[in-house]
Amino acid sequence: MFLENVKTIILLAVLTGMLYGICYLLHIPPVFAIIIALVPNLIAYFFCDKFVLWSYNARIVDEHEMPQLHRMVEKIAIKAGIPKPRVAIIETPTPNAFATGRSPKNAVVAVTTGILNLLTPEELEGVIAHEIGHIVHRDILISSIVATIAGAIMYIADWLQWSLLFGFGRDEEEESPLSLIATLAFMILAPIAATLIQLAISRQREFYADEEGGRLSNPIYLANALAKLEKGVAVYPMEKGSPSTAHMFIVNPFKGEAIAKLFSTHPPTEERIKRLLELARKMGIYTPTIGY
Repeated sequence: MFLENVKTIILLAVLTGMLYGICYLLHIPPVFAIIIALVPNLIAYFFCDKFVLWSYNARIVDEHEMPQLHRMVEKIAIKAGIPKPRVAIIETPTPNAFATGRSPKNAVVAVTTGILNLLTPEELEGVIAHEIGHIVHRDILISSIVATIAGAIMYIADWLQWSLLFGFGRDEEEESPLSLIATLAFMILAPIAATLIQLAISRQREFYADEEGGRLSNPIYLANALAKLEKGVAVYPMEKGSPSTAHMFIVNPFKGEAIAKLFSTHPPTEERIKRLLELARKMGIYTPTIGY
């Protein structure tokens, strides 16, 4: 877990350094770019749980309707030392799950009917543990911070694009071909670099939640679940919803063969399973061959 946190901190530092370096070179106060990017991300941070649940028609269920699922969530939440999250169901054959909410006090764990039909109770427990791992690590907050910094860089790139088109703030007598090339390079490369760092942080948080989930439950349960979910999503991909929310799910619900791994919000499932099996060995748990 320590290593994944260090990687996240380093990537955040690189992203922040990019923003401040760009602002310094362009003589733009960084606070302006951050404020512009902060507003939509603050809205997303405070209302993301309601928006995501609404967008997937998720329905909050009580203990009388889904007693086994509630007991499972409560068991893992107690072990993690957090309040029991609310539980929601999404009516779709796509096997998947996600957690949302800006803090453990207002968190929600949502699972699809597809995942309930596909996984064994032990495998479902591993998935629940993974999602509660996200809640424990406050990954919604971290993703909001990352999105704000990356968004600020993208706003600067957009501003430069419009300034080049309409000549805002340019002194044609002082402008050199070299500065124009540098500006064009920034407009193209900076948003790509910011996006890649944002995706890299998302992948690191998945590894971190996997490890936490393995310790809260059993790494073999989660490894088996991931192998099944990868195949299940390939058969029943999500037909509705926004790809911008893909990072919230335990596996990418929109994944297709054409999507490059470099631009994926999730690490390769093979690597996730490999790490979970290694964790199981360290915990002294028997590690059978996973049918991936």
